[in-house]
Amino acid sequence: MTQTILPGARRGALSAPASKSAAHRYLICAALAETPVDIRCDGLSNDIIATINCLNALGADIRTEGDILHVRPVTAPPSGSCELRCGESGSTLRFLLALSGALGADSAFLMEGRLPERPLAPYDDELRAHGMSITRDGSRLFCSGALRPGDYSLPGGVSSQYISGLLMALPLLDSDSTLDITGTLESADYVAMTLDTLNRSGADITFDGRLCRIRSKKRYPLPKELAIEGDFSNAAFFLCAGAFSPDGISVSGLDPDSKQGDRRVIDILRSFGANVETNGHTVTVSRGALSGRTIDAAMIPDLVPVLSVVAAAADGETHIINAGRLRLKESDRLESTTSMLGALGADISQTPDGLIIRGKPKLNGGTAETFNDHRIAMAAAAAACVCSAPVVIKGAECVNKSYPDFWNEFSALEASK
Repeated sequence: MTQTILPGARRGALSAPASKSAAHRYLICAALAETPVDIRCDGLSNDIIATINCLNALGADIRTEGDILHVRPVTAPPSGSCELRCGESGSTLRFLLALSGALGADSAFLMEGRLPERPLAPYDDELRAHGMSITRDGSRLFCSGALRPGDYSLPGGVSSQYISGLLMALPLLDSDSTLDITGTLESADYVAMTLDTLNRSGADITFDGRLCRIRSKKRYPLPKELAIEGDFSNAAFFLCAGAFSPDGISVSGLDPDSKQGDRRVIDILRSFGANVETNGHTVTVSRGALSGRTIDAAMIPDLVPVLSVVAAAADGETHIINAGRLRLKESDRLESTTSMLGALGADISQTPDGLIIRGKPKLNGGTAETFNDHRIAMAAAAAACVCSAPVVIKGAECVNKSYPDFWNEFSALEASK
């Protein structure tokens, strides 16, 4: 699928879709709840559908009715082997790997796209050391054996999804456990989000900055109804596009007290020089005098593609640092961001763990490859707002991974006067 985006600034307002990160976490907790739970989730992406399907394979009963997800919890692990189709969702695989062991399920995880290439070590070794058998055959990952409680350890500098997966699984075991996080904890906001979700769900977990103490809980006493908050990660594409608009773009449904790490986009846009206003749960961004800056991406890796778009039109030079983990995403995002923006006329180059972007008043437009990466496709759309000619985006359907309604929302924006 190809999308052609006309050049020029946009204006308008929209509501943020449900947070993908929050939806993964609350669906897992609801599938392990004491009683059925109804979850309001505004927008179902391919990644969330993958988590729903996998939880159903593990014994839950999750049905969709409009924006409501009716969740009947797992009553017993599946008898015999079960097939868990993860699609390209790294969160689904990494979160449910430990859960499969906690339930004692005999599981086969099916991975698609670039997911089989993305690392699992040392997470898989830690699970093996505590009772699980994990073997690999191409794009299939076979897991069996019951996860045992005990003392776990993971480095903080690898994926936070490993830590979150253990934190969601260990309360189900029959006695207490600990998780020691060694070294510097990167993506700490995602771990904080997991801890917040679990504690809101009734788990008993304490964390002193390094050691997590996890009390055996068995089941989560969730309320009968809950709603998933708006997604800062997906809202960021519209907020960054607003940085080129004299009229501004407003996104509602964003909780200013959210634990989402990508809420930092608000402060980063301010530091670029954009005009940012917050009013309750609505954020409005409009054009200001943009100037380059240094961005430490260690805590906000998913924002790098669209922040690079802002940098490409900011006066001076922007350095994005500590972004090496982006090479292991749906695409090598340092390479794909460089290729996409370079094709549109940006002055951008890579370093081993980051990007250097020299801003200019306008980009040219042209044809952008997405590399089957949803964040590259949406960043290319934002880039059209500062181009002098149309942007042709190839493989635009990849946005279905996280934001299926993105093109409709973007098309609904008006040209800024």
